[in-house]
Amino acid sequence: MRILINSINFSPELTSTGKYTGELADWLAQRGHEVRVVTSPPHYPQWRISKGYAGWRYKREKLNTSVKSSGGVDIFRCPVWVPRVPRGWKRVLYLASFSLSSWPVMLMQIFWRPDVVLLIEPTLFCSPQTLCVGRLSGATAWLHVQDFEVEVAFELQDFSSTKLQRSICILERFLLGRFNRVSAISDRMVERLSAKGVDAHRTVLFPNWVDTSEIYPLTTPNALRQELGISRDSIVALYSGNMGLKQGLSLLIEVSRRLVHRPEIVFVLCGDGPHRDALVEMASQQRNVMFLPLQPSGRLNELLNMADIHLLPQVAGAADLVMPSKLTGIMASGKPVVATADEGSQLAMVLAGRGVCTRPGDVNALAAAVARLADDRELRLQMGCELRKYALIHLNRSDILTRFESSLMEACDRSVTGAQSKVTASQKNKLPVA
Repeated sequence: MRILINSINFSPELTSTGKYTGELADWLAQRGHEVRVVTSPPHYPQWRISKGYAGWRYKREKLNTSVKSSGGVDIFRCPVWVPRVPRGWKRVLYLASFSLSSWPVMLMQIFWRPDVVLLIEPTLFCSPQTLCVGRLSGATAWLHVQDFEVEVAFELQDFSSTKLQRSICILERFLLGRFNRVSAISDRMVERLSAKGVDAHRTVLFPNWVDTSEIYPLTTPNALRQELGISRDSIVALYSGNMGLKQGLSLLIEVSRRLVHRPEIVFVLCGDGPHRDALVEMASQQRNVMFLPLQPSGRLNELLNMADIHLLPQVAGAADLVMPSKLTGIMASGKPVVATADEGSQLAMVLAGRGVCTRPGDVNALAAAVARLADDRELRLQMGCELRKYALIHLNRSDILTRFESSLMEACDRSVTGAQSKVTASQKNKLPVA
């Protein structure tokens, strides 16, 4: 097939949507499909254009795959304005700038005659050109939802006007109804699509994945811990990823204050984002808090294995709007996790019996959960083992991507050759949750 992907985030971004979209494009190219990507210069999670790129010009480049027979991925970089703090109307302008700059590049792809036009949300702002190209080229228009950006913005109170919210929801519902297929990364998110008016027969569950051969429990002394001077007797509570508002990371600083009398517990916050500087300032007097920059992909397994406890905070109401992309790596590393999620949410159900969930915003409960795991090595090992087992069974990259490929082929009235690629309709409806 010829597959055109429209995504504001893409490789070489190391986290979240950019990471998964990059891996998806690479995998599809290795399978023999022709893949083109219309995207922006890398800028996430640091919210500034990466070195070697410019935010004001167009650029075409090639992403070579690890398979020599593959033609690689053609990438079209489009200008984008990146705010340092992406909140409210600044975020709208950021998304709109990419939507406008990508229009001419997307229209040029009509002559390429793609079979599938795949839009990754965020951002829904690019729906008009995705639908236009799909219609004019006769391609299947497919929307894949990594998070419900509209509802997340409402939860974070970026837009408080009731009339504005109602108008945005009507527009979102209209756009969702125009796509041939709409996929999301969790069961609850798929259910929410139906609540937004998307016919059930047009929805597909397409969870995030992990390469369990690259992320796995280490049995040797952790080199990163040694470099940072963290003793083997210390208990490392690690957060790694984007440092934005929806992560609710100020809660972790407060938890570190509650546990300052436990000097063996070291809080490590690794990553970048618009609220990093504020977090550093909040923790300036905390001896039990350490900040690290975003680590290169080659050290990801070391980083995840450095933790004795992984921390996964979220603001209230976000647990069914987004599924933390970092969760797949955490599970594969075989280390326990303490998350904040409402009871009955998708995240809480996934971690049931495999991790600890506390109510969002409850500092005392989160501090107690961290202290409990710090005191119980056997419980940490048991939970870590269950998480690793779940990753091996349900989050295998090849299995998930093969099933998604089959869904793409079916949407285009194509058949997938090869026994490994054949998936029955019942199997596709039971794609596991990440």
